[in-house]
Amino acid sequence: MQKHEPSYWGGIVKSMGLVFGDIGTSPIYTLTVIFALTKPTPDNIYGILSLIVWTLFILVTVEYAWLAMSLGRKGEGGTIVLKEILVRLLKGGRAMGLIGLLSFIGVSLLLGDGVITPAISILSAVEGLELIPATANLSQAGVIAIAATIAVILFIFQSKGTDKVAGAFGPLMVLWFSALTLSGLIAIAGHPEVLKSISPWYAIKFFLDNGISGFFVLSEVILCATGGEALYADMGHLGRKPIVRAWYFVFAALVINYLGQGAFLLEHQHEKNTLFAMIHGQSPIMYIPFLLLTILATVIASQALISGVFSIIYQGITTRIMPLMKVDYTSSHLKSQIYISSVNWTLLVLVIFIMLLFGKSENLAAAYGLAVTGTMTITGIMMTWIFANTTKKWKAPIALAVTLIDAVFLVANLNKLPHGGYWSIILASIPFMTILIWTKGQRALYKALKPLDVETFLLSYEQIFAKGRTIPGTGLFFTREWAVVPPYVVHCIIRSNIIYERNVFISIIRTDEPFGVSHKLTEKRGSGLDSFEIFAGYMEVIDIEALLKKNNINEKVIFYGVEDITTGNPIWKIFNAIKKLSPNFVQFNQLPASKLQGVLTRVEM
Repeated sequence: MQKHEPSYWGGIVKSMGLVFGDIGTSPIYTLTVIFALTKPTPDNIYGILSLIVWTLFILVTVEYAWLAMSLGRKGEGGTIVLKEILVRLLKGGRAMGLIGLLSFIGVSLLLGDGVITPAISILSAVEGLELIPATANLSQAGVIAIAATIAVILFIFQSKGTDKVAGAFGPLMVLWFSALTLSGLIAIAGHPEVLKSISPWYAIKFFLDNGISGFFVLSEVILCATGGEALYADMGHLGRKPIVRAWYFVFAALVINYLGQGAFLLEHQHEKNTLFAMIHGQSPIMYIPFLLLTILATVIASQALISGVFSIIYQGITTRIMPLMKVDYTSSHLKSQIYISSVNWTLLVLVIFIMLLFGKSENLAAAYGLAVTGTMTITGIMMTWIFANTTKKWKAPIALAVTLIDAVFLVANLNKLPHGGYWSIILASIPFMTILIWTKGQRALYKALKPLDVETFLLSYEQIFAKGRTIPGTGLFFTREWAVVPPYVVHCIIRSNIIYERNVFISIIRTDEPFGVSHKLTEKRGSGLDSFEIFAGYMEVIDIEALLKKNNINEKVIFYGVEDITTGNPIWKIFNAIKKLSPNFVQFNQLPASKLQGVLTRVEM
């Protein structure tokens, strides 16, 4: 997406709608979950609040707003971008495999999170119905049914594109953060002593008083920072400055609201749902409007995450770490607005499955946090590595310190594994195994195909062309790169003598920049043989037909290779199944069906 710098306030409002939904809705459940497990004594309340304030500062402000967001490529951020920067810095060597593995794990954890976040956000908002007299006796099944209905509507809406409604997201989230701030301030006014918990001393004292059980509370404290990684992952949509500016307002709103909830708990230790009980206590008349606003905020949070999942998968497809999928572009001017039908419906099924499996947001919190801390730790490792190899070496020790804190949170979260945390691992393992099988399979297939070098090919080609039995018109042949001729081209031209007056080898080369499209037509590579190379960023959507017309290439037929794999290896059988399910290269690039001609090559792997 080409960025134009929005106005100062416009950028802040847009960021609130697109980036801060997830972290902005964490006050709905964070303290409720923590104090379901920890006694809400005044000392514990001060200690937990101090931990929350410092977690938000270190893991979001320092790690993402200050450090990660200073590392971008053409304004884009995220794990794949960190991988590209490292690959360029280290220029080969043994570390390449480790960098690839780290980025695969980071991407997979984020995708796994894409299932848990909408489930916990929507469920926790709907649970607020318990405080309305008319719906107070709503059963757990009723709550899940309402939450699932909201999820279904949200996912059905995806194919229409969020472009048209995204304009309303920002103002609604501004209203949400204003409501959080106001309710927090009212509660703090009743117990101003709660402000002392901003001091890190209370966090240290909490650990001293509670020992090892205090350490494991970190696995619930991290809930306040979930969604922090979106600052960096969504950087390409709006640019760095608007997101960082908006974060300072969001940070203030969150801290004030958490302190307000703490102040409320000092007096009402037996309340189950802290935020909703606080709002209900302050103004019963405003409770239903606040609840509706909460549900809207969680829908916006889920929406941002779904769009993020589509973006990550599109990056994965174009950088060849994931299989091709059918992609629809829902906006004519916003390139980031894409819709991937297969991913959308898989996500919906998994979100409803997770809702049914866990039942309550409190139970779901047991599965939440592991993926987030894993992603944060991987980001920290990669950042430290980058800073240590650039002129900004002074940032490396700071990044290392933050990474160690990430690692402490990750270790604390490991105690969630037996209580549902394993679902984080199961959900992340699906994309992870797909990436591993796909990348290894592609390499093995390329070797098994035994492509021909262009010099050897040209010897036979020239002899056949010289016979003068050419077919009128232009034939287009897709190849991975100009200098390497795939077997199907050899089969077509050399074995079957299908040779046109003009033959064009076309290849698409993805650059390691997010955007930009250029092309190069080289004529007379051989008699009646030209090459056409398209260089495109990994976030670019290419209109191949338009580029061909621009260069006076009016093809009569477009050839592409189809592999028929025979194998006894169970891993390659899975690879073959994925390959058969995914659309082929030309379907992905939306070329005219009437001109397409697939050429089958049998391959043994």
